[in-house]
Amino acid sequence: MFVMRTKLFVNSAIVIAGCAIAIASPVSRVAGKGKPATGSAAQSGAASDAADRAKVLRAAADALGMVRWSDIGGGATHLPGIDVINTMEFSGTGVSYVAGQPVQTEFRVELAYNPPGMRVQTVRGGTASIQTVRENYAWDESEPGAGLIPGKGMATAQMAAAKERILQLWILPYGVVKAALAAGDKTVVSKENGNAVFTFPLAGAVAGVTVKATLDANNLITRVETKSDNPALNTETEYSDYADHGEIATDIKSPAHTVRTQGGRPVMDLQVKTWDANNPYVVFPVPSAVKAGNAKTAAARASTGALLAADGSVGSR
Repeated sequence: MFVMRTKLFVNSAIVIAGCAIAIASPVSRVAGKGKPATGSAAQSGAASDAADRAKVLRAAADALGMVRWSDIGGGATHLPGIDVINTMEFSGTGVSYVAGQPVQTEFRVELAYNPPGMRVQTVRGGTASIQTVRENYAWDESEPGAGLIPGKGMATAQMAAAKERILQLWILPYGVVKAALAAGDKTVVSKENGNAVFTFPLAGAVAGVTVKATLDANNLITRVETKSDNPALNTETEYSDYADHGEIATDIKSPAHTVRTQGGRPVMDLQVKTWDANNPYVVFPVPSAVKAGNAKTAAARASTGALLAADGSVGSR
């Protein structure tokens, strides 16, 4: 299920790829007998890479309906494309897997990209849970917004889950486009089986994770793969049945069907019923108890590390 940044986020007013994006690549193409391209050949190769990257990312953003384009003066002046995706809510039902066993699941997800955060409410086999993440903080809530007002609910820190939870925000189709743009010339565009593919590294709290996204003939993101040294972050997600699923039409397309596997094993198979992409009001303040607990944990780790180093238990190898 969707359980999920870091200061890797892209501002909601980001200029979307196309002629409005200028990206320079430090990687030059090969010219001639295996020698690095230099001078005008290198510049031409970098410009070609940037143009390919911009074309593919703009096509993906346009296909999702993420961008709004404007002209002034009868089309004489073209304004940059504006990313209109910041906050969303979606809900549905399906199956998630617990210890390898399928469990009927109801879910509701709230998310934001600036600043990045996500709240996932689920009912699995009659058991309810709320998992929340905001940048580097992760916690569970007894009710939405628990721990923000004294005496109202309980927030339990789950810092070890922060990276896995926030990753889910960036492998949604919109997050993929935003993160690929943020990666700049580290984003590599190619073709596989006739489909456009782009690969890029994530940064910040999800550094060390590489994302590979595949587009279909309509430039919609249909497959997202993540690779990392951490097996828990290696996933394959299939998106399909794109449409505008909002009660209020926004022309923003969302996938109705999501299937995820991890290490070849099924994780979830979910169907969306409603998807509000009209920037609903959702926020993810970090409860003070979660902040305090994280600070104490960090201090304890630092203190333990210092003691081990002092008694010679830990040294450079």
